[in-house]
Amino acid sequence: MTGIYDFEATTIDGGTQSLAAYEGKALLIANVASKCGFTPQYEGLERLYDTYADRGLVVLGFPCDQFGHQEPGDEEQIAEFCSLTYGVTFPMFAKVDVNGRKAHPLYRWLTAQKRGLLGGCIAWNFTKFLVSPGGQVVGRYAPTKSPESLVADIEAVLPT
Repeated sequence: MTGIYDFEATTIDGGTQSLAAYEGKALLIANVASKCGFTPQYEGLERLYDTYADRGLVVLGFPCDQFGHQEPGDEEQIAEFCSLTYGVTFPMFAKVDVNGRKAHPLYRWLTAQKRGLLGGCIAWNFTKFLVSPGGQVVGRYAPTKSPESLVADIEAVLPT
């Protein structure tokens, strides 16, 4: 059986990152975009990372251009935007598809673990998944749920 720690993803700077490196951490995984009405959520995601990283939370950002062409830039442009506009320091990855035949295997797995209103599909940018330190997907949150509204759920799964 496949689990979250079996996946790899390309980092925003072109490296390969095994998710096994995050074993024992709580993960908040979001598909993100630079030109979306929800883009200001980068600020809340960074605040969560700043607040809880020392307690075992890692935020992972996966840029996606499948919704209204709201992530048109390349990885270098995305990284620069995130850094300069929102001071993002959490791990960012290369652009991925989150729906369809070309969906990243991680997203196929996440959406199979926690289905949403549209079944397994991601509805829009800034859909968020909370993964426990043991690798279970314990929450799926609509783009309209702000990062700040997830504090109680995050605190409940932080490693002890």
